[in-house]
Amino acid sequence: MTSVILMLALLQDKAVDLKVGDAAPKFEALDDSGKTWKSEDHVGKKAIVLYFYPASFTGGCTAQAKAFQADMKKFADQNVEVVGVSGDTVRGQEAFKKYFKLDFTLLSDEKGDAAAKLYGVPLKPGGTVKQKIGDTVEEFTRGVSMDRWTFVIDKTGKIAYVNRKVNPSRDSASVLEVLEKLK
Repeated sequence: MTSVILMLALLQDKAVDLKVGDAAPKFEALDDSGKTWKSEDHVGKKAIVLYFYPASFTGGCTAQAKAFQADMKKFADQNVEVVGVSGDTVRGQEAFKKYFKLDFTLLSDEKGDAAAKLYGVPLKPGGTVKQKIGDTVEEFTRGVSMDRWTFVIDKTGKIAYVNRKVNPSRDSASVLEVLEKLK
């Protein structure tokens, strides 16, 4: 029933309002290496932390990614996969991941229609950001900027946690606290 309601909302261009217990929408997007990442290939094998963020190489987004990276062993120990999604291009995601030595997948949702809209994440116009990499300053673009929201999808494919008021530097710790309670 949830998937029918979700499809009707999307067809009518209404906001999707996912709640704990709802089926997580299936989606696919390009990952930071340009390969197609399909949620259905991951759900059922591990719980998934799916976090949406506005833009790679910006202050809050960098703090959030670094906090998840610092906790990667804790997530691995709980058989949890972390996946970040933004409107950045594949090139931007690849550079962000490499620059900050991130060990988790970053997905490119340049138009917001691969994952963000399915999860009800509000979108704003994209933009550019400059980052010094090596001896050069590079410019990275994003098609859309999305609000900072975090979801936990359990192994059965249900939404187990939703946070629409994310504190970027505390997001990882908050998710770990939730995962501890879900055990």
